[in-house]
Amino acid sequence: MSEPQRMVGANVQTLSILIPARNEMFLTKTIENILENIEGDTEIIAVCDGNWPDPPIQDHPRVHLIYHSQPIGQRAATNEAARLSKAEFVMKCDAHCSFDKGFDVKLMADCEYDWTIIPRMYNLYAFDWRCKKCGDKRYQGFTPTSCPKCDNTTEFERVIVWQPRLNRVSDFMRFDKELKFNYWGALGKRESSKGEIADTMSLIGACWFMHRQRYWDLGGMDENHGSWGQMGTEIACKAWLSGGRLAVNKKTWFAHMFRTQGKDFGFPYPNSGTGKARAYSKQLWLKDRWPLAKHPLSWLIEKFAPVPDWEPQPVTKGLVYYTDSHCKEDILMSCQKQLKKCMREYNFPIISVSQQPLTFGKNIVMELSRSSVSMYKQILTGLQASTADIVFLIEHDLLYHPTHFSFTPPRDNEIYYNMNRWSINAETGKALFYHSWSNGCIVAYRKVLVKWLTDFLVFLEKVGYSKGMGHAIGKRWEGVQHFHMRTFKSDFPNLDIRHPDNFSTSRFGFNGKQRHTPPPELVYADEVPGWGKTLGRFDDILREVVSG
Repeated sequence: MSEPQRMVGANVQTLSILIPARNEMFLTKTIENILENIEGDTEIIAVCDGNWPDPPIQDHPRVHLIYHSQPIGQRAATNEAARLSKAEFVMKCDAHCSFDKGFDVKLMADCEYDWTIIPRMYNLYAFDWRCKKCGDKRYQGFTPTSCPKCDNTTEFERVIVWQPRLNRVSDFMRFDKELKFNYWGALGKRESSKGEIADTMSLIGACWFMHRQRYWDLGGMDENHGSWGQMGTEIACKAWLSGGRLAVNKKTWFAHMFRTQGKDFGFPYPNSGTGKARAYSKQLWLKDRWPLAKHPLSWLIEKFAPVPDWEPQPVTKGLVYYTDSHCKEDILMSCQKQLKKCMREYNFPIISVSQQPLTFGKNIVMELSRSSVSMYKQILTGLQASTADIVFLIEHDLLYHPTHFSFTPPRDNEIYYNMNRWSINAETGKALFYHSWSNGCIVAYRKVLVKWLTDFLVFLEKVGYSKGMGHAIGKRWEGVQHFHMRTFKSDFPNLDIRHPDNFSTSRFGFNGKQRHTPPPELVYADEVPGWGKTLGRFDDILREVVSG
């Protein structure tokens, strides 16, 4: 690849218009139109990506050209032009566009730092084909091979029109579940879209505007997509998911010439590039893998809901039950019986993962020793076997209240702990309450739990497990993707049975003796809301569960 050749003016402008151009017959006309209509301190940086423009561009102090003898692609060319800019704002446009008078100052007047703006778009009526023999004209397209009015097959000329088609306006756009671009005129009928500056879900990649530093804050154009394709989806997702805004400014416009007829009136870059771009785009956005995102893609869909092709599907829920197979039979069976009673109402499928064969749900047996690492492995195995969107993690010695299962995580990238959990002494029935992070009270989207546990087990292979690490899922560790740990409280509590076979020890004793400084919310009680009196009645509670 050759080094770029550039002709640079001396002044630093307020706006740089970036034009990546490959095999663009109208680059010169586009630049002339921009120069006729700018009213601010605006420059043009055009990248001639593989060929010099024909007709040639006249020298102008506001026009800077970069030339590559071998094409580098639309994304790379846009990034290169942006790197050469020192302006406050940048605007990318295609090399076959016309513009409103003063469009530059109108866009600069209404663009906060975290906004991405598009002008409203018209179709550009660029030219007609005229038969030189009979004068018949036809609308722009590929080079004619015959005239429908006479026998001419060779003599045609292109007559420049270069006017916006004012009856073909587009303000609002979206993408579908395949991340393909779609126009969305119906969005404009919503009350929220009536203003002169209105939110749009997506855009066409032909023209967009933002602060130059904001462009680099968002990583510029991601060249992992390949040469071109998915630019509108990329710009839209970055604008919204970063916590910013994408909006159309109806106070100004541009007109874009569409080349969709093929032959010599098709796309300037090879169409084969779009397949790679969309495959990469799906991995990046549908799987929420963009590292700068403050929101998941589902947040954007919900913001504009209802979105065609994105009608919300009911999320599915399931249970992952894990046990080290060390528990008295009466406690084990009572807790399973209580879960079955809860599932009469909810009917969530159960995956059980045990260290000995178990007749409960769909059972997976893992030959492991009793340890913290084994617990993590069992949970991950159960999650991988589940097909539910949302999973409740279930411990073998908790009595769950039905209201625990009514909770739905409001965000799909956080881990939620039910803090309404009481401990009950299996010998005395004495109960106590304090806030604690119990894995058996976790509810979260399955993909979040799978990701954290997968990373954490890799981490443990390197450093080993120590008791001081605790057991809470979601904690921040080096090399482990962090997910915020949130809390909720069910209407009535779950009962955590404390018995001689517990794997984890109690932080606070039931006789009032403390191994740790008690938290202010610590409460000892003889009864528990939703369960009634517990003191001296533990065996009765188990019998009531089994007989219910």
